Amino acid sequence: VQLQASGGGLVQAGGSLRLSCAASGLTFGTYAMGWFRQAPGKGREFVAGISSSGSGSYIFYAESVKGRLTISRDNAKNTVYLQMNSLKPEDTAVYYCAARKWQYRTNADNYDYWGQGTQVTVSS
Repeated sequence: VQLQASGGGLVQAGGSLRLSCAASGLTFGTYAMGWFRQAPGKGREFVAGISSSGSGSYIFYAESVKGRLTISRDNAKNTVYLQMNSLKPEDTAVYYCAARKWQYRTNADNYDYWGQGTQVTVSS
């Protein structure tokens, strides 16, 4: 199984980025996908999750990103996205995608597969 995250970069506060995570080696439609982030000196933090299509594609966001970040999936492309709008300096972190069967979880320990991370830096 491979998860390849991309789309990070440097953006000014208020700007937007779109992260992508392409999955291979798994039956994508049966996996829940999560986005996490880790800022320097901090632990890995849940950002957003989307359940598998077979489980209703339920979506959940961390309170800190509600209304600004949007998770979505394209099962035909085996890809999950994170649209990031109205970015703030506190959103600066390495962003990781992760996969687990069926339902999302907010605890990173519950995920089986991880991407390599993509850096997002928001300048003030």
